[in-house]
Amino acid sequence: MKVLDLSFPDPEQNLFYDDELLCKADKAGGGEVLRFWESPRIFVVMGRACDEALDVHADVCRKEGVPVLRRSSGGGTVVQGPGCLNFSLVLSKAGHPDLASITRSYVYILKKTIGALKASGVEAEFRPVCDLVVPAGEKKFSGNAQRRGRSYILHHGTILYGFDLSLAVRYLKLPPSMPDYRQARPHVDFITNVNLDISRFKEALASAWE
Repeated sequence: MKVLDLSFPDPEQNLFYDDELLCKADKAGGGEVLRFWESPRIFVVMGRACDEALDVHADVCRKEGVPVLRRSSGGGTVVQGPGCLNFSLVLSKAGHPDLASITRSYVYILKKTIGALKASGVEAEFRPVCDLVVPAGEKKFSGNAQRRGRSYILHHGTILYGFDLSLAVRYLKLPPSMPDYRQARPHVDFITNVNLDISRFKEALASAWE
C-alpha cells in the first residue's frame, strides 16, 4: 500500500485529490493508498446526499467566507480545518472480502483504526454506523464515510485532536437524523478532541494496513 502525507492549501484540492486516487485505482490500476491530510483553512463539507438548507447556517458561512463544499462520499455534514486530521483509504474489494458489505466494511476498517489509536495512547470504541467515540461520556471524535467504485472503495475518516469545537455550533445546524447514542445532544456536548500524538498515529495506522 502506498502511504501519502499530503495536504493542499485549498479544501477543494484536498477533496478532488482523494477522488483522483480512487479513479486512478479503479480505472488505471493505481493500487491501494493511505493518505493523511489536514486543511489549513476552515470549511464545511457535506456528504453526497446532504441538504444545505437542513444542515448548514449558510448565511453565517457566506458572511464569514467559509466555503460550503460537497464530497463524493456519503455521511453527514461536518466542519473541518486545523486540528482535524483526515485519513483517506483507497482499498481493493477483491483484496479485502469484508468490504463487500458496507456495514462490515466500517467494522473492518475502524477496527484497524482503533488499534492504531490504542498504540498511540487513545482508547476508542466503535458506534454504528461509522463513528468512533471516547467511551467516557460517549463523545464522538471520528466520523467516517465511503464512496464505492467498481473494484475499489474510497474511505474518508476524520480525527479531531486540536479542533475549535465551537465552529460546529457556529456553522452547523443540528442534523435531522442522529444516531441513537447521541441522545439529541447539541454539537458542543457531543463531539470532543482526543489527546493524540499525530506522528505516532500515522505510523501505527500505516503499519496496520501493511
